Amino acid sequence: MTEFTLRERKLQRWGALKLERSSWISRWMEITQYLLPFSGRYFSQDRNRGDKNFNSIYDSTATRALRILSAGMMAGMTSPARPWFRLATPDPDLMELEPVKLWLNNVTQIMRDIFARGNTYRALHTIYEELGAFATATSIVDNDFDHVIWHNPLTAGEYAISTDSRGKVDTLYREFELTVSQLVEKFVAPNRRVKSGSVKWDNVSHSVKTMWDTNRLEHWVPVLHAIEPRAHGDREYGKRDAKNMAWRSCYIELNGHENKVLRESGYEDMPVVGPRWHTRGGDVYGNGVAMEALGDIKQLQQEQLRKGQAIDYMTLPPIGIPGEMKSSDPDTLPGGVTYMGAVAQGAKAHNLFDVKLDLSHLLMDIQDVRHRIYQAFYADLFLMISNDQRRQPVTAREIAERHEEKLLMLGPTLERLHDEMLSPLIDLTFAKMVEAGMLTGGLMPPPEMHGMDLKVEFVSMLAQAQKAVGLGSVDRLLGTVVLMAQGGKPEVLDKIDADQVVDRYADMLAIDPTLIVADERVGYIRAERQKAQAAQAAAAMAPAAKDAATAIKTMSEVNTEGAPQFSGYSAPQG
Repeated sequence: MTEFTLRERKLQRWGALKLERSSWISRWMEITQYLLPFSGRYFSQDRNRGDKNFNSIYDSTATRALRILSAGMMAGMTSPARPWFRLATPDPDLMELEPVKLWLNNVTQIMRDIFARGNTYRALHTIYEELGAFATATSIVDNDFDHVIWHNPLTAGEYAISTDSRGKVDTLYREFELTVSQLVEKFVAPNRRVKSGSVKWDNVSHSVKTMWDTNRLEHWVPVLHAIEPRAHGDREYGKRDAKNMAWRSCYIELNGHENKVLRESGYEDMPVVGPRWHTRGGDVYGNGVAMEALGDIKQLQQEQLRKGQAIDYMTLPPIGIPGEMKSSDPDTLPGGVTYMGAVAQGAKAHNLFDVKLDLSHLLMDIQDVRHRIYQAFYADLFLMISNDQRRQPVTAREIAERHEEKLLMLGPTLERLHDEMLSPLIDLTFAKMVEAGMLTGGLMPPPEMHGMDLKVEFVSMLAQAQKAVGLGSVDRLLGTVVLMAQGGKPEVLDKIDADQVVDRYADMLAIDPTLIVADERVGYIRAERQKAQAAQAAAAMAPAAKDAATAIKTMSEVNTEGAPQFSGYSAPQG
């Protein structure tokens, strides 16, 4: 049996992954051509290309609709300006404890700061744009000394992925290019100060070393990066070094040594987030809005081209001139003068055919196609309020109903993105925080949290819209109970647990937990209030009791000798 080297195995799998991906490439290239010319890398040389153009795009409706979709998803799901997630525990009773609530809130805030300081939000916007265009997006989340995590978002064509038995992305292979300077910095001398002969050049090719020695630092070198789970026989359990971690990371110089790799290391957790807009069956790559709208996008470009040609025919029609004037071109500009010979004086230039085209039907169809494209990219939903041309003001109830309509259309996609992108990103960031020692000292979890799992709750605008349905039900219940109490049944208020109503309402509205007093603290506050009220009542009753005691004492001291026994009655007559 032939024993393959690590390099050979990775190159073989890269070939198989490219073959699996090949049926999607032509569709992605069309989307790049008609939607996003600067996206997509279908050859390793497709980097830093300033000669890409929009020559195939005569109408930018689809590009603007995609921009609205990506901005709307960014603002609605992961806005940097407001909280969009929080950490919680599966045990609701544990969440009532104040130390647990405060610790989870502090860790959540630190994680938000990590996202804000690094490039997470820039990467997320790129991911949303890639999802809208190609229905598949990926980003490699690496360790970073200054920012804890750093994203490397990829574009369609430069990577290939595979999934596990549950359909989740667990493998990514990427072919790209590095300059000689970048390659040496990354794999030979990470301190950026290197001299030939002062470091080991074992894993790079001789040509790279030669180009470094001759100062050809900007020459591009093709590199393959493979991220995949390690097989059971490829690691020793119990060891935590890079070559025994659960996920392998392997860099290969494609034109390098036959039996060597640039670097083999690993990750404790899957470092790739790979969301898909929608998948069917055993599909690895997603399908989405741009693929559904591609026919409309191409039709719009064709109609705009025909409209432009029709306008050209009407504004600059083809003309016929006498043959004798062949040697002298007529001046067709306004005010132009054309000299005609004696033979041609009776003839004149004229239109070859009468150009009077009615463009109204074409313009109506263009508007219809544009509307379909906006609908496909949900642009009409994200701009439903700004596009409202009615003069009467919009009510709060109408806005809420429109948000519910938006949720109805985007609900399945939101659930998939929560599962495939945001939850893995938060889990990965938490693991990096633990690895960096950020949760020690004053940030140690309370004793109640030991051995407990954490869960992620999403509180973005779109996620809250899902919970808003429950808010309406609570409002209607409370309104009904209040009406019954006012109608002569005050005992019905005993059916309402006011504390639980406040907790659930705050949870649905994603209120900062520091604003809601925990149950045990509420009990202490109420006990103290009852003591104070009892003391106040006792103090209020003290003067009356003192007056009564004084009166009794005074009466006991009165001299009753000689006083009539029956006051108010006359003595009996004899």
